Amino acid sequence: MDADLASIQDARDALHRVRDAQHRFKTASQEEVDRIVDAMVEAGAREAERLGRMAHEETGFGRPESKTQKNLFATRTLRERMEGMRTAGIIAKHENGKVWEVATPMGVVAALVPSTNPTSTAMYKAIISAKARCGIVMSPHPRGVNCTAEALRVVAEAAYAAGAPEGLFACLTKVTMEGTNEILEHPITDVILATGGGAMVRAAYSKGKPAYGVGSGNVPAYVDRSANLEKAASDILTGTSFDWGTLCSTERSVVADAPIRSRLLDALRQRGGHVCSDAEREKLRAIIKPGGRFNTDIVGQSPQRIAEMAGFSVPADTRALIAEVDAVGKDEPLSMETLSPILSFYATDGWERGCERCIEILEFGGIGHTLAVHAGAERVIEAFAIKKPSMRIVVNTVAALGSVGMTTRLFPAMTLGPGTVGGSITSDNVSPLHLINVKRVAFETQPLNDDAGQPLAQNAQRGKTSAPAPRPSRRTASGAAASGASWMEEIERRLLDRAGNPPGGGPPAPGEASPGATASRTIAMPDAQVERLIQRFRK
Repeated sequence: MDADLASIQDARDALHRVRDAQHRFKTASQEEVDRIVDAMVEAGAREAERLGRMAHEETGFGRPESKTQKNLFATRTLRERMEGMRTAGIIAKHENGKVWEVATPMGVVAALVPSTNPTSTAMYKAIISAKARCGIVMSPHPRGVNCTAEALRVVAEAAYAAGAPEGLFACLTKVTMEGTNEILEHPITDVILATGGGAMVRAAYSKGKPAYGVGSGNVPAYVDRSANLEKAASDILTGTSFDWGTLCSTERSVVADAPIRSRLLDALRQRGGHVCSDAEREKLRAIIKPGGRFNTDIVGQSPQRIAEMAGFSVPADTRALIAEVDAVGKDEPLSMETLSPILSFYATDGWERGCERCIEILEFGGIGHTLAVHAGAERVIEAFAIKKPSMRIVVNTVAALGSVGMTTRLFPAMTLGPGTVGGSITSDNVSPLHLINVKRVAFETQPLNDDAGQPLAQNAQRGKTSAPAPRPSRRTASGAAASGASWMEEIERRLLDRAGNPPGGGPPAPGEASPGATASRTIAMPDAQVERLIQRFRK
């Protein structure tokens, strides 16, 4: 059979198996779901190191130790933050119990898995799907088929042993464009969960299915004159060197406030940043876009390897290559997302110009995704929060890891929505709650008929309603509204109190309203105003 036909048949078979299993799983209780998720998490965490090495060996991207850390993040950290999250049955009651929310699974998820994070993304998507009582079919990147399939096998077998129905998880191993299109377009698929480049995300949204698509980031890190420069430099290099820049949320550019430019560059040098000479900068530009096309061979490579490819050398402890530039756009290769430990460096005078430069960078290739701000001045942080076209603004932390929820309280996710400005339906870190539909059960609060089945409007005409119709109101000196009857009742009460002659010949019994009084309407009036009204009343 031809490869495309074999891949299509593989996709169809997988979809049918997953749908049948999901139909059995959709009625699982919260306790059953959580037991299955716990088993998946523990299995994935036990194999985190092996899977990290496997991902590095198969794709050639990044660092094995970073991939191990991502695998632990996508399992144990994810579970910690899902603690107490309800995704089955009645998940909430609102409005004094008058509105219930009931979770129902979306169904079968078609998931695209990138080569830059193949094992961590596979486990994360499988776990959040199981938490939502969904089934999932994955299409891995051709460069990471084996490690993606193995990561899914590890968590799937643990899920089956814990009681999940066989067939709930599937991964294509005969990967072609035709097979991938089949899982995206097939009627069995209920929702698409796509993580990868911009073209892939656009393809996911073109299939006529509900979809969560998240694409590229081109993350600027602004460093203000009010920042702790030593920590800022450490955070930036930690992010850029993590897995050699393969996270979309990795710092790609530094935008420095002009007064602290030299000090920040020194701090970066001291911590392993190699600031390129003019000649080295030109060589980097040439290696990023040879012949005008992006060079994928630099993705996830070490600074030493990239420098070697460009024709110069750097020390063995170098963590990032830093190049000072002053332009953004297609004519400046250093301003684009490279998925590597290359940092462009800009200097601008004042946070206002820094704000504008960050927007330029985001609009060139990462609009809606992530921005880092290093500042001590709250007014600067507020300005960036309000003005930036970025759905994640992380403050005084590592952008690469803070945006995914590792160093912040954002939800732990390997799929980050850039919002509608970035072409996505969501601006969230995608969680199990994005894979459930919420039914609402609403109880009557404004009845039109009484318990005897009579329309309340008819009862009102017969004088059977319990509350009188509202009367025209006046306002007290303090602005409180009161009806004309209330004024008269209050005056009468005061007059009778002064005369020592309460209506009915004596004080009312405890809990009993005095004759003529309306218990539901009381007012507070200044004594001077009451005195003037009493005098007018006597006249």
